[in-house]
Amino acid sequence: MNAPSPVLSLRGIRKAFPGVIALDGVDLDLQAGEVHVLLGENGAGKSTLMKIISGAVARDSGDIVIEGVPVELTGPRHAQELGIGIIYQEFNLVPHLTAAENILLGREPKLFPGVIDQRRLVREAQQQLDDLGVALAATERVSRLSVAQQQMVEVAKALSLNARVLIMDEPTSALTTQEITELFDAIRRLKKRGVAIVYISHRMEELFAIGDRVTVLRDGRHVGTRAIGETTMTELVRLMVGRDLTEHFPKRQAAIGEEILRVEALRRNGILHDVSLSLRRGEVVGLAGLMGSGRTELARAIFGADRIDGGQIFVHGKPCAVRSPRDAIALGIGFLTEDRKQQGLVLVLSVQENICLPSVSRLARAGCTQPARETEMTAQRIAELRIKTPGPHQRVMNLSGGNQQKVVLAKWLCTEADILIFDEPTRGIDVGSKVEIYQLINQLAARGAAILMISSELPEIVGLSDRILVMNGGRIAGEFTAAEATQEKLLAAALGKN
Repeated sequence: MNAPSPVLSLRGIRKAFPGVIALDGVDLDLQAGEVHVLLGENGAGKSTLMKIISGAVARDSGDIVIEGVPVELTGPRHAQELGIGIIYQEFNLVPHLTAAENILLGREPKLFPGVIDQRRLVREAQQQLDDLGVALAATERVSRLSVAQQQMVEVAKALSLNARVLIMDEPTSALTTQEITELFDAIRRLKKRGVAIVYISHRMEELFAIGDRVTVLRDGRHVGTRAIGETTMTELVRLMVGRDLTEHFPKRQAAIGEEILRVEALRRNGILHDVSLSLRRGEVVGLAGLMGSGRTELARAIFGADRIDGGQIFVHGKPCAVRSPRDAIALGIGFLTEDRKQQGLVLVLSVQENICLPSVSRLARAGCTQPARETEMTAQRIAELRIKTPGPHQRVMNLSGGNQQKVVLAKWLCTEADILIFDEPTRGIDVGSKVEIYQLINQLAARGAAILMISSELPEIVGLSDRILVMNGGRIAGEFTAAEATQEKLLAAALGKN
């Protein structure tokens, strides 16, 4: 029996940008009713390929065939008309409108010209949400919805356009375990309806839970397609990075020294409640907890990004007033934020300008910048962190997510901070880059830095930390040594079950 024709076929897709070949002869087939996982390191070409499929970027050469018919995509609207939908990590929703208004935006049913049929609008949008199995009222304003609910509104919007191909880019990056389960249930319903789903994720364990086939890209080339049941995580990692990663969490033997940071009874009304902690030289302290537990709020308070209503911060044993990030930087504190695009980078500036930004005053002489010194320092960090960029003057907005993350890291390394707060340092980056960042964390600790690492990935917390603190409701709900910590114990503390 012949295999069914693919709903979408790509043949020899090529795309080049100035100084970079993003895609070099990539092939991909999608079958109706399958979840096809797309894997690859940051910069492998995944996002460019998806933008080509969705009509946002024009290919240089190659063929796109939809259900046996060659097509020339003229833009995103044309792709939508052909049944191709895409859900980006950054949602494309209007917050002050309702779910129904977002789902049918621009296609609202009319009573007569200029007047929207509100009842029909709500009824049709609610039907889309109900078909997904989502317990959500279509009349709810989007700004009041959780990230998971907003994601379902995006899915419903795509399906209302009769999408036959749905691209999901890192759909679980900001979801809780329960929300991921609900998303997977919705994906299985879509499969039964015959929708072909392209699923992009750096969480390797997810592809074995939801995928049917997996395609791996490396350096813009197709290096393999496998049925999920016929491959292993080890093989896929090898295909992604071109080598074996013998240790996912590299071991280290850093000497832990004197206390360098102490926080006593830190309070922010309604958010943080008498939080106390300490960091010592050479120590990695993991900070775990569910979303909304106060982890990021604590980091921002220590860094001076948010005000505090009580408590004291000590650096090198001396009480310090940290009223702003400028104060924190002067005290040798660096903060790698969770949202690199909004808070960690100036996207329109170059790699060099971003890397040197917090160190401008230190690098200046007699009030004047020293371009040669900045160039030398940037080149050193690009080489050390293996940042993939055509050069130091490339705009950061043109780099892949993983390389943007490395630029943020480079920025704080240049300040020579000895207290570093990493908030979700590996979110949205590939397994090879993750290991590189783990190695860097170990190197920083070995040099005597004190590191507070926030992560939603419990294996990461357990694998890297010397001590682990768990937050719940704005309080420290548990503390564990590396030897006694397990994922089960951390989750119990995060849920307040200790």
